Amino acid sequence: MGTFSNSIGLVKASWRVLRDEPGMAWLPVIAALASIVVAATFALPVIGADAVFGDGDASFGGVLDWVLIVLFYFVGAFITIFFNAAVVFAANERLEGRDTNVSAAIAGAAKRWRLVLEWSIVTTTVNIVLRAIAERFGFVGTIVAGLLGLAWSLVTFLALPILVIEGIGVRDALKKSGALFKKTWGENVVGNGGIGLIGFLVSLPAAALLAGGIALTANDSSLALGVLLVVLGAVAFAVIIPLMTALSGIFQTALYRFANDGQLPKGFEQTNLAHAFRPKTGGRAGGI
Repeated sequence: MGTFSNSIGLVKASWRVLRDEPGMAWLPVIAALASIVVAATFALPVIGADAVFGDGDASFGGVLDWVLIVLFYFVGAFITIFFNAAVVFAANERLEGRDTNVSAAIAGAAKRWRLVLEWSIVTTTVNIVLRAIAERFGFVGTIVAGLLGLAWSLVTFLALPILVIEGIGVRDALKKSGALFKKTWGENVVGNGGIGLIGFLVSLPAAALLAGGIALTANDSSLALGVLLVVLGAVAFAVIIPLMTALSGIFQTALYRFANDGQLPKGFEQTNLAHAFRPKTGGRAGGI
């Protein structure tokens, strides 16, 4: 699956699943709206703390800022992971041939809320540590943090489907995700990267609309056209991002199912998904 055409095939297969249950695309939208509300909720206390302690007890104000930042990271991570878990649940239902909807997907994720909470704590801790490394060591720290973050993403790539579908603890899910990664190899990165590349390419027109609109708004005679282009670009991104997020979740779930039992999920039979988790050595694909 090392070619762009194979990535196109995977996206098409994922798209067919999403087409059967388009409600899955609403889950990232709900997550984004919830994140905006959370960001606004946390911004007010931070601004207030800076106003109160800016000229007073700066140390206390700084500590309060950090507490709020950590809480913001955690709540944001929980929202993102929860709705990603809902996408995984819905995708798994469809891949098993069962009908589902937005409310059922949310209910399925809610059944795993403790695991989602624990996973949110883990990911928040990792992100804060990586951010601290990047800020503490400057350019070198940024590179190191980026590499560590990439390694973490690869090792934990299947952790969320394991948590949602199997319902095992976070520690066991991490072990199993790591074991799958060690026993299988890395063309899954090509497939996932292919979806990301496609998302980037289809986002270029939206970015062009935004850039052109922003440039035109500086000219009073073209203000109306500039605003129109900005709105069109924003709407395009509002459609593209949820679709690509849902497609990525479907692909991730299908990849987990194949890695776990070696069977091609329904709808992926005509793709080269088998190569995404081919074993490094002998044995059946995805063996644990």
